[in-house]
Amino acid sequence: ETQEERFVRIPEEGGRDLISADPLAPGMVYAACVGEDGTISLYRLEVGTSSGPGRLRPAGGLMREMKESIQRAFAYLQGHKVEWGLAKALDTIDFHVEAVDLLGSAKGCEAGIAFIVALASAVKKTPVLHGLIILGDLSIMGTIKTVFSLAELLQLAMDNGAKRALIPLENKRNFLEVSGDTLARVDPIFYPDPRTAVAKALGIH
Repeated sequence: ETQEERFVRIPEEGGRDLISADPLAPGMVYAACVGEDGTISLYRLEVGTSSGPGRLRPAGGLMREMKESIQRAFAYLQGHKVEWGLAKALDTIDFHVEAVDLLGSAKGCEAGIAFIVALASAVKKTPVLHGLIILGDLSIMGTIKTVFSLAELLQLAMDNGAKRALIPLENKRNFLEVSGDTLARVDPIFYPDPRTAVAKALGIH
């Protein structure tokens, strides 16, 4: 068993309100990013689990940028699994990763933080906060990367039904660029590191 999608109302692909107001099943998250060419992408990332020796099993259709960011994030988790309390899970569970391109942009997306949150959600069997979109990526050492075009990403989030956005703390300086309308409708949740991102996304304080 992986995802319990029967509990989740997934909106029609291609329209507005692509981000469901209903809680997602554990292991599912929304992620957005801006590519090198300025194209904005919106994905639903799904992490399923099965018994195994702790392998990462990305689906065949993942774009290169997303696949590489997920592999980096997984390598980071493998290197910190004891302090994260994930040693048993990462030694006995295989993780199957799929990404649904909600805008049909066919562009890659660096979504390492979204993947880590989705994996933790799947392992803990705890859904993320409803209406949450996750921004940000990390290096293999766990350093959080600054998000580019924050205003455009939050506008996309608002237009598609997001209620909250998980944002790197470094991007707080960019909030002067974000419209008041967007800020009134999408609550920013800042994180300085991957563990805080997981705790805030899952509502664990």
